[in-house]
Amino acid sequence: MGDAMERKQEKIEALYRLILQLETMEDCRALIDDLCTMKEIEKMAERVHAAKLLLEGKTYNQVMAQTDISSATLSRVSRCVQYGKGYAKQLTK
Repeated sequence: MGDAMERKQEKIEALYRLILQLETMEDCRALIDDLCTMKEIEKMAERVHAAKLLLEGKTYNQVMAQTDISSATLSRVSRCVQYGKGYAKQLTK
């Protein structure tokens, strides 16, 4: 069981290294377009937009009105904004 988890983690790390190699918006778009469906990209974009709105001080109701995001997903995004490391660091640069 440990070996399978290690292999999964190695694959994930390889993905992260690949993303770190991106230098242009065009490169990023090409890779994300290859990796994800349009629906997945739209969902990720909505999460980022919701996180940005939360960081701006918008309420849940305001975010719900301005996005196409479920309350369950908004709750997760909110937890990540409050306790995570990615949204706040990247969206407040």
